[in-house]
Amino acid sequence: MIRRVLAAVVSLAALMAVPSAAPTVSRPLLVSTDKGVVAGAAADGVARYLGIPYAAPPVGGLRWQPPAPAARWPGVRPADHHGARCVQTATGGPGTSEDCLYLNVHAPEQRTDRPLPVLFWIHGGGFMSGAGDFFDGSLLARTNDIVVVTINYRLGVFGFLDLPGLSERGAGNYGLLDQQAALRWTQRNIAAFGGDPGRVTIAGESAGGQSVCALLASPPARGLFHRAIIQSGGCPSLTTAQATARGKRYAGAAGCRDSVAGASCLRAKRTDELLAAGRDFGGILNGPLPVSGVPELPVAPGLAVRSGRFTNVPILIGANRDETRKWALPFAHAPQEQFVRVIRRQFGPHADEVLARYPYGAHDGPYGAAYALGAVWTDSSVFHGMGGCHYQRLAGQFASHQPRTFFYEFGDRNPPPSPGPTPPGFTPGATHATELPYLWPGMTPKPLTPEQRRLSAAMVRYWGAFTKDAHPATRKQAAWPPYRGAKLMSLLPGDRSRTVTSEAYAARHQCSYWNRISYDRLTTEPADLARSTRNHRK
Repeated sequence: MIRRVLAAVVSLAALMAVPSAAPTVSRPLLVSTDKGVVAGAAADGVARYLGIPYAAPPVGGLRWQPPAPAARWPGVRPADHHGARCVQTATGGPGTSEDCLYLNVHAPEQRTDRPLPVLFWIHGGGFMSGAGDFFDGSLLARTNDIVVVTINYRLGVFGFLDLPGLSERGAGNYGLLDQQAALRWTQRNIAAFGGDPGRVTIAGESAGGQSVCALLASPPARGLFHRAIIQSGGCPSLTTAQATARGKRYAGAAGCRDSVAGASCLRAKRTDELLAAGRDFGGILNGPLPVSGVPELPVAPGLAVRSGRFTNVPILIGANRDETRKWALPFAHAPQEQFVRVIRRQFGPHADEVLARYPYGAHDGPYGAAYALGAVWTDSSVFHGMGGCHYQRLAGQFASHQPRTFFYEFGDRNPPPSPGPTPPGFTPGATHATELPYLWPGMTPKPLTPEQRRLSAAMVRYWGAFTKDAHPATRKQAAWPPYRGAKLMSLLPGDRSRTVTSEAYAARHQCSYWNRISYDRLTTEPADLARSTRNHRK
């Protein structure tokens, strides 16, 4: 259940965009890149260039190698459809391929002759699933007069496998290197699409947000971007020892246990065989993560942020009020003894204190245990530091080094449907990924309410203003001060968004308690949690 929640990334919104009032010039649909000419298509005031290769297909001898340059193509390449999604377990099958290193560009069809700021979006999905084509950049581009780039990058065992002998460079970080290759493509080519290579904002949600933090800590990525947005992502990573141990376990599951010939054995496997062997190479806690202690990531991202050893650019960072509530759904209808057992397993000597603060009977109805456990998980930030108190500390760490750090909490507790199935009567609240429909249109059929449309319009403009000017300042919307002043933006439906104090946020999530104890990970895996639920149901 939890894996499915993370792996699905959904969004919706069908909103009117505000046209630019500046003088405009004609926007051509034929664009010359450094590898050849592409032909885009226009609709609703937005020019779309889809499925552009930014690196060579990572197949054959290029599997588990750093991305290589794309080949030139003759003539004009149609750019009116998306490229294949990267191979993945959650949404694998038709439309996925190892040949997947493509990106998409959305730009205003009519624009001024000045270069436009660029929003470079990295999708989430636990480094296991997702694709750039899930995200339609039209609304952001049209409303804010910016260029939006969305990308694919290698996922799962194809993007994050670390095994001795696999590659001389990049082992465990191929997906991260793909992101950097796409950024270098953007630096070389975005001016031809009307973009400004000197004003690139990297942005992402969940694993995409974790990628942004890793890019901030990566020396080879310096100079490729100028602002950063992290939505519901932290700064986790694996050590090389952790990553290679995981790689060896995977190789054994794939039938390649020989430590000498393991890499060659894996290279000989078909794509479907590698996918089948890698079904356990995932999950919230045991899934892929960037690997530190290597040239592309010499310092763990979390340590880089704490110590100031990151690319010091303006930061917009935030999380959702009920970040992990839906991940507790495996515990729907759980009895009190099971709830207590899980808390004791996760929090050990602190379990009695946690149970006193988050009692089993605090929420009425059949989902009371899930609501209580979701509150514990959110406030304690045990899922790689996402949401809650650790996230507030992360924002403070950024702000201590970068004055232009802006912090938010998304607080619409009745948003459109969130990822994954939701049983009748369960209220997910402002759970993980529920802010996405307010920025990216067209991914689910349910429309936003009038109040939600106003929140969406505000968020689109806040994100656009930050992309343009490194400050989310917009006309006729609540002022958003830097977090160094101990205030954050509470994003609420209608016109109710407002700043709140860091003390109010801390009180909401019981941070006076959680800041006294720290957890890098849960002591039990999601698979164990689901298994305990199944056992209870028997």
